Amino acid sequence: MRSTTSELNWSGTVTYTSERVERPSTLDEAAAIVAREPRVHGLGTRHSFNDVADAPGVLLDLTAIPTDLVIDRTPDGRATATLGAGTRYGDVAPAIDEAGFALHNMGSLPHISIGGAIATGTHGSGTALGSLSTAVRSLELLGPDGETRTIGSDDVDGAGSVLHLGLLGIVTRVTLDLEPTYAMRQDAYGPFPWRTFLDHAAEIHAAGTSVCSYTRFGDEISEVLVKARSAHVPDELVGAPRLPGTPGDEHRTARDGSMGPWWDRLPHFPIGTVPSHGSEVQSEHFVPIRHAAAALDALRGLADRIQPHLHVAELRTVAADDLWLSPTQGDDVFCIAFTWKKHPVEVAALLPDLEARLAPFDARPHWGKMSSLDADAVAALYPRLPAFRDLVRRADPDRTFASAFGERVLRT
Repeated sequence: MRSTTSELNWSGTVTYTSERVERPSTLDEAAAIVAREPRVHGLGTRHSFNDVADAPGVLLDLTAIPTDLVIDRTPDGRATATLGAGTRYGDVAPAIDEAGFALHNMGSLPHISIGGAIATGTHGSGTALGSLSTAVRSLELLGPDGETRTIGSDDVDGAGSVLHLGLLGIVTRVTLDLEPTYAMRQDAYGPFPWRTFLDHAAEIHAAGTSVCSYTRFGDEISEVLVKARSAHVPDELVGAPRLPGTPGDEHRTARDGSMGPWWDRLPHFPIGTVPSHGSEVQSEHFVPIRHAAAALDALRGLADRIQPHLHVAELRTVAADDLWLSPTQGDDVFCIAFTWKKHPVEVAALLPDLEARLAPFDARPHWGKMSSLDADAVAALYPRLPAFRDLVRRADPDRTFASAFGERVLRT
């Protein structure tokens, strides 16, 4: 077990303020730390762009604990995978595939930890696909006394416990629903004139299992990536041609229409190489799909201020769920994700105006990315937030797992 201090997030723009980071190599070591320390909080693979994973006291990094993958069939004929919460998706996906199964979705970056992705509502894309949190069948977590308890997603408080921002305990193992393995292809289409895309946004994003679009808020959507389980795709999409294919390399997964395993097509980045620590910061907002065109038009009015700081904006869709703190709770959503240049001060200054443009569309920010919204604005977006606060008080009465983010943004 190693202790370190002065940890930074993935982009080097957030410094964790905890006393130290502990990296246990066994579940027993993790339990002993929780039982011993008055303040402790879970830390994933540090891919958040705010302080959601920071807290006073000790941060607990579980990535050194073995995956211990267990695949089982449930009595109703479905299959599940139980594994360590610190496991990265890319480290375990091929083994799940080899056993004949698959996850329903993956994020664009497969190097994030499963526990961290679930806790923050991280998602891939797909109009009919829920976020990564929706695959959870149950969680094993350490309570304030260091004892393990199991919460099922169908339990009374299950919908409030899956996406928990680390405020209910330290999740050590996760059981995920699986489906039979499948192959996919990935193709690029474009460009799309701005108005053509807006008029057909829902149709375009329903063209494959997982669809992602890219823009810099100029006159066009430069490219649309369609990830499909079918071996046959059209040569055009709403009048835009299929672009020449590119094979996979160390920078991105194959876009040449070749069929490949789900774990090598759903992410944008290959699992065998880790992208360089990003010269970037990120923000992302979720609006109901019915507001997609109006929200994009509203943001385009800020194009002259957005473009100097922008690498690219990625547009995705995610299906609705009933998780209390999910940005997709209650509505199928259109996700507007900004990958900004590493200009955190300038982006922070721009966000209040950007979020004011999105406010009429009930835009919810991603929990792990930059936002200027205060506790009152957040509370207005989450009708189940009072129930979550009550759940936190019951699960952690002495505030062992409290964080500054939770106190400031959620008033937990």
